[in-house]
Amino acid sequence: MKLSGMLAKGAFLLLLLLPLTASCAPAGSMQKDEKMLVVDMIVKMDRGDYWNTIKMGAEVAAKEFNVKLNFLAPDNENDYKEQIGLMEESISRRPDAIVLAASDYEALGQVTDRTSYYDIPVISMDSEVASTKVKTYVGTNNYEAGQKAAERLVELTGEQASIGIVNFVKGARNADQREEGFLDYTARFPGIRVVDILYCGSDEALAYRLTREMLLKYPDLDGLVSLSAESSIGAGRAVEFMGYGGKIKMIAFDNPPEMLELLQEETVQAMVVQNPFNNGYMAVSAAVKAARGERLEDKIQTGIKLIDLDNMLWPENQKLLFPFVK
Repeated sequence: MKLSGMLAKGAFLLLLLLPLTASCAPAGSMQKDEKMLVVDMIVKMDRGDYWNTIKMGAEVAAKEFNVKLNFLAPDNENDYKEQIGLMEESISRRPDAIVLAASDYEALGQVTDRTSYYDIPVISMDSEVASTKVKTYVGTNNYEAGQKAAERLVELTGEQASIGIVNFVKGARNADQREEGFLDYTARFPGIRVVDILYCGSDEALAYRLTREMLLKYPDLDGLVSLSAESSIGAGRAVEFMGYGGKIKMIAFDNPPEMLELLQEETVQAMVVQNPFNNGYMAVSAAVKAARGERLEDKIQTGIKLIDLDNMLWPENQKLLFPFVK
């Protein structure tokens, strides 16, 4: 099936499912006589399919729970200092709750701690932050995601292989956990050698350049994993441009349109796909509960799927591959 047809089919199915998603309010949904709550959602970037889909999920929850949502982000995912500034500005406005996707695990810890002085609950989303004041974490089990990527790549390359890693932001908790999960799994196999780990800072162009340099340095590379949407786009383009498509086994993260094309062309063999719509929706839902003083679980995991050519047309996977993006 042509990709354009798949996109149309996926979009049609999701349009049918959207009213069902929006109408399925969890226990404790808002009453009409309750005041509007204000939630600041501070994320890593305000562009890209992943963050746009998180925003859409958050907006659906905001409408459902009578929330005024402020969606805020620095210009660059590497700019943790600007994210600290956004947190400081948010604290000064005293919202009812803050949802934070921290660009740097350690650097955002101190400013997150300060929210407790003003009784502002914080929900951690997408990547965790070094603060005991966070009420819950909403998102992917990133260590498990790294393990799943490694498991499939070893299946594809065999247990005697040279592998490269293209990661995104060093110091971001989700980036570190994915890398740790991947390395812990591959360490089980003496014949697997990770020859290089590169960090692109969530810059597609830099991921492209770094991957090309890796392929020139290690022309006999057997496998490659890229651990975010941006690193996957850049690395995938480099593999395709240099004629390594299908020769090197590649596992990507997330599902930007570029990856769907490369999956169909078999340049990419599988994608580890998160559920960003649920991340945004459940984070706002948790923020509302926290603002009301309700108790939350320590972690609210939104799941991952390993998607390849064999299962990409399954209905439950189409919900992830064809997200609602304005």
